[in-house]
Amino acid sequence: MTSSIASPLPERSLSIAQARRAWIDGESSAAQAARVEPWLLRSWQRCLAAGRAPGERVSFEPVPAQAAARVAERNRALVAAARPVIERLSRAIADTRYFAILTDADGIVVDVGALPGGSDAAARHAHDIARIGVDLSERAVGTTAIGTALAERESVWLHRGEHFFHDTSVYTCAGAPLFGPLGECIGMLDLTGVQVVERPELRHLAALSARSIENTLLQRHPCELRLRIGWPGCAPGAESEGLLCIDADGRVIGANAAARHMLHQPLGAGPSLHCNDLFALPPQMLFDAARRGDAMVEVPLWSGLRMQARPQLAGRAAPLPAQGTARPRLRDVETALIRKAVDDARGNVAEAARALGISRATVYRKLPRSRRA
Repeated sequence: MTSSIASPLPERSLSIAQARRAWIDGESSAAQAARVEPWLLRSWQRCLAAGRAPGERVSFEPVPAQAAARVAERNRALVAAARPVIERLSRAIADTRYFAILTDADGIVVDVGALPGGSDAAARHAHDIARIGVDLSERAVGTTAIGTALAERESVWLHRGEHFFHDTSVYTCAGAPLFGPLGECIGMLDLTGVQVVERPELRHLAALSARSIENTLLQRHPCELRLRIGWPGCAPGAESEGLLCIDADGRVIGANAAARHMLHQPLGAGPSLHCNDLFALPPQMLFDAARRGDAMVEVPLWSGLRMQARPQLAGRAAPLPAQGTARPRLRDVETALIRKAVDDARGNVAEAARALGISRATVYRKLPRSRRA
């Protein structure tokens, strides 16, 4: 059964109170004892810099109707991708009296999950924020998981008095930002409770659910080839698997967070990346593998590392592993790469070796004799 105790532990309450006195009220006597997360302090400081005071009344007002219509239209794809995730979340957290809120990149609510039952006061506080079109940005309601997740671009956990305004201190919330195919922040997912027991583990659940929404958006992103990537020895999974969207020319036009971290390549900050920038093999080999229905391809990186990739042509169901069908061997991939480098160098083995960062002897050893003439 869920505990009915809604207050934080005494030491947690004391720590929050000391931090507020030191950083919001400016009491130097509390500064030495105060401990606060750096991202939380930055949010408080932004509120103070905007001339806000903790005792101000907070009105949770929706944006004007025309603005709300524009927000809904811009975020139609996000809401569609998030709806199944929010429904699953609502079932997972039903007994905790937390509920899910989805906002756009400006903190405007675009979807909400099922609201829990409770006292009239709790229901009123939940209804204040769980309405489509309500502005829950930091500029409107001060420090919340929503505002800090959008500002910091990372998941956060926020409890009661850590909110800037007294009016919002009834809430406890976890928040995780959402990123689009090019790594741009497109919104956030929030799990909030009213006067509830603190459950910091919901931060992980929010972050995991946010990644699921991002992957769904990426799977619907128009492209020619989808490439699922992972490290050898790691079982495929939604949290650990990288996903790339590639166009007909071999350019990377979308990636999830796992792929960006694996390849150490941000997207959207400059010219589009090409498969040639990432993988030490011609991109045509990936398209060919997808057409053949190869379940797995071993892909070398320019760093010398190797990945496993599952290529899939857009619009085609993921292939089932074929009985008796062997995966391309690394030796064949290396040979094809060396052959292409020699061809590009017009037969100049020394130039090809320099381009590949290997010795001439390695080129001669790995290139078939028929290609050395």
